[in-house]
Amino acid sequence: MYIKQVIIHGFKSYREQTVVEPFDKRHNVVVGRNGSGKSNFFYAIQFVLSDEFSHLRPEQRQALLHEGTGPRVVTAYVEIIFDNTDNRLPIEKEEVILRRVIGAKKDQYFLNKKMVPRSDVTNLLESAGFSHSNPYYIVKQGKINQMATAPDSQRLKLLREVAGTRVYDERKEESIDILKDTQTKLEKIVEFIKTIEERLQTLEEEKEELKEYQVWDKKRRTLEFCIHDRELKDTKRKLEELEGKINNFDGEQKVLASKVKEASEQAKKAGKHLRDSKRDVHAAKDEKETLSLDQQELIKQKTKLDFAIKDLSDEVAGDNSSKERAENELKKLQETIKTKETELQLLKPKYESQKKKEENCARELALKEQKRKELYAKQGRGSQFTSKEDRDMWIQKELRSLNKQIKDKSDHKEKLIEDLKHDGDRQKELEGEILVNSIELEKQRVAIDEYNKQFYELKKLRDQYQSQRNELWRKENSIQHSLSSLKEELAKADQVLRSMAGKAILNGRDSVRKVLDVFKEKGGPYLDLVGQYYGQVIENFECENSIQTAVEVTAGGRMFFHIVESDKIGTQILKEINNQNLPGEVTFMPINRLTVREIKYPQSRDAIPMVSKLKYEPHLDKAMRFIFGKTLICRNLEIATTISKQSLLDCITIDGDQVSSNGTLTGGYFKNMRSKLEIQKQRNDLISQINALEIELTDLKTKLNEVEVNVNSLMGNMQKTETKNSKSK
Repeated sequence: MYIKQVIIHGFKSYREQTVVEPFDKRHNVVVGRNGSGKSNFFYAIQFVLSDEFSHLRPEQRQALLHEGTGPRVVTAYVEIIFDNTDNRLPIEKEEVILRRVIGAKKDQYFLNKKMVPRSDVTNLLESAGFSHSNPYYIVKQGKINQMATAPDSQRLKLLREVAGTRVYDERKEESIDILKDTQTKLEKIVEFIKTIEERLQTLEEEKEELKEYQVWDKKRRTLEFCIHDRELKDTKRKLEELEGKINNFDGEQKVLASKVKEASEQAKKAGKHLRDSKRDVHAAKDEKETLSLDQQELIKQKTKLDFAIKDLSDEVAGDNSSKERAENELKKLQETIKTKETELQLLKPKYESQKKKEENCARELALKEQKRKELYAKQGRGSQFTSKEDRDMWIQKELRSLNKQIKDKSDHKEKLIEDLKHDGDRQKELEGEILVNSIELEKQRVAIDEYNKQFYELKKLRDQYQSQRNELWRKENSIQHSLSSLKEELAKADQVLRSMAGKAILNGRDSVRKVLDVFKEKGGPYLDLVGQYYGQVIENFECENSIQTAVEVTAGGRMFFHIVESDKIGTQILKEINNQNLPGEVTFMPINRLTVREIKYPQSRDAIPMVSKLKYEPHLDKAMRFIFGKTLICRNLEIATTISKQSLLDCITIDGDQVSSNGTLTGGYFKNMRSKLEIQKQRNDLISQINALEIELTDLKTKLNEVEVNVNSLMGNMQKTETKNSKSK
């Protein structure tokens, strides 16, 4: 056996793969300059065959890898090909390939291109005489001197290793250890056999007892069989009786269940009637309070009017008594006037004659008095002046005085005439102003009457609008109370549905609605997405109460799937839910992805296609037939089993017992009082009522705003009219 070829790759200074061949069977010499890799070639052979490079640490393995100017080598290997024509290695091949591969985290051996553990390689080499612990075949510097000076025991050990007997010595030691273990086990087996023999003797004694026991046991079992047979017959008889009673109980149970259902429906109706009655009572109380306030206001007005009527009655009564007194006095005065007129007629001629006589006497008296004054004046002038010149001077003086007086009187007369003329003009002007003011006064009186009339009409309209406003307020309070009551009922229904369907599913429904509201606010193309979302399956169909259980069992969890026109819409909604990090679970049912085949239903009076009993919109036909199209509603479980085998369709009874097309039977008791469809129907009714009331409330608020505007306008007009009236007054 000798080395035929050595292949080195990535080891120390050998970066690229280097193949060294051929080798001579006897002697080979490696020569070269310093640094050409002679030592590394020797280390490569030693790396595979000796024990010097075993148990390498990571940094030692890293040091064996080639390091140069290029990128670091990840792995390295050294492969030695032996000529095994002499079969020194116990392998039936003429060539044996031994390779060792190392990396930063690995160290592996390959024998004939198959990975083997290091221990197998060590045993193989030692069987051929290669000792890892004392590699005599690798002679280093000073090794021969060391062997020559070594003691005999070490040289004997080396010879044994060269001869390859170390492996057999180790196997001998292992065989001796195995023999010792075998001897120990043999002693234990002998003890165990002895114990078994003792046990067999005991079992022989027990065997006799067992035979006697079996005899008596046979008799006991015979008696027990007779007793059990009698008890079985009694039990069968009782069972038949109980089955008969159970059948009766089933009938009674169905009757009681129908009565319970009717009672629950009546209780729901009574509860609804009670809520309506409470709402009516609340509205009546509000109306009563409003009417009480109106009544108090009317009583106040009535009291004022009563007092006014009483005052007016007293005034009228006083006026009537005054009128009677005045009439009596008038009669008396008229009688007195007639009497006095008669006397006047008698006295009037005498009065006229005496008046004429008086006038004549007064005239004569004035003449006599004038003459007397002239005579006295003449007598006074005669004694006053001593001469004619004095008299003439006095006369001239008196004449000048009289002329001056006459002139003053004339000026005064002219001035008075001018004042009279001016006063006449002023009188005419004032009379014109009086006429204008009289006309204006009359006009203002007419305006005051007109303003009073307008004020009365406006007040009347204001009272009407206020009465209308109060009525609208009462209706608004009633509707708000009804809305709050309906919303409470809707919240209760949602809570019940949440407990039945699961919190995550209804949270998902709420999340989808929030996303749709966001799309509506964005508008534009998002409105098309909103229009192509049709809601959950449970919201899109109606059915009779009698088949609700069957429909609910058939749909199962798909009852809360969300129907959309296409998968793109579902993707958009789901993307927005993830963007907003909204809670809940959402399962979409895109119509464009559903595949529904035409089904030929059996013509039987005992089986009806479930989809034919559902009411839904035509554009949802594909989704409804996908869920309910493969199910028939049958009269009872026996008919369902038969038809399911014949038609290969799922069948279900009204009570919810289901027979699948593959023959599986499922069912049980389903509590109709907590039906999801019934609760959803109740929710739909409540939502429609809430929407109707909200529309009505919006209309009422609009009307109320209009009435409020009219009242404010009338109040403003009343204030303007009152201001104009005050101005006119």
